Amino acid sequence: MMRVCSASEPAPGRLENEDHVFRYGGLVGVLDGATVPDGFDTGCVHGPVWYVRQLAARIGLAAADRPAAALTGNLAAAILAVRADHGGRCDLDHPGTPSATVCLLRYGGDHIDYLVLCDSPLVLDRGERVQVVSDDRLRTAMADLRQKALTVAGAGGELDRATRFRRAVALQREQMNQTHGYWVAAANPDAAYHAVAGSLPLHGPDRVRRAALLTDGASVAVEQFGLFDWRGLLDVLSEAGPGELIRRVRLAEAGDGQRRSGFKRYDDATAVLCGFEQD
Repeated sequence: MMRVCSASEPAPGRLENEDHVFRYGGLVGVLDGATVPDGFDTGCVHGPVWYVRQLAARIGLAAADRPAAALTGNLAAAILAVRADHGGRCDLDHPGTPSATVCLLRYGGDHIDYLVLCDSPLVLDRGERVQVVSDDRLRTAMADLRQKALTVAGAGGELDRATRFRRAVALQREQMNQTHGYWVAAANPDAAYHAVAGSLPLHGPDRVRRAALLTDGASVAVEQFGLFDWRGLLDVLSEAGPGELIRRVRLAEAGDGQRRSGFKRYDDATAVLCGFEQD
């Protein structure tokens, strides 16, 4: 049996939540839409909120049509279907086309299947150890961008903050869904096959007891703020609930205006806890 509880909140001051959480039977998913900075074009009449909701619906339909198919294949089918949902009104080859991270978990009775694409991690309690399934390619790409910015400055190319930021966004877009960049759900279904995916047992000494699906707006509790370790995060989710985790992140954000090096101090935050009981 799988029990699921979740919480999802937009960033303070934001009306729309670009995160999305869903459950279709034994399939649970978390999506995090990429925020578009002010002044940047996307080539699309839709925004990230539309994209994450549409992608979630299409993932559900793919799961209903092929419940035993690999998660990678179903995600690819969903991305392709959303491509058609744009209705020919958008430039889907534009580097800023709407995109989203994906974290999926599917309950299979004696095992779980999982998929992680981009920076929405999956945290697994396996008894004596905690396993984190993550996709670090975006983080690596961002580190490369920072190094390029330093190189420009060191070569006498000192730039104002706004110009540096615009160049960084342009460079990041160039690396999206590229072999030596990072992969994310957008308009190219091939991205699904670059996800981190696998299966794990729900029986035996090394079985999965609990699982947390997180957007990076929630995982910062460990990764940036160090409020606790991953097991501590699972314990907060189990004992106080996902809403409490988000509350603690908001308190940490409010006390640290320098947390994010990008263009936003706060972020949408989503946390899902799945608990597994042996028959």
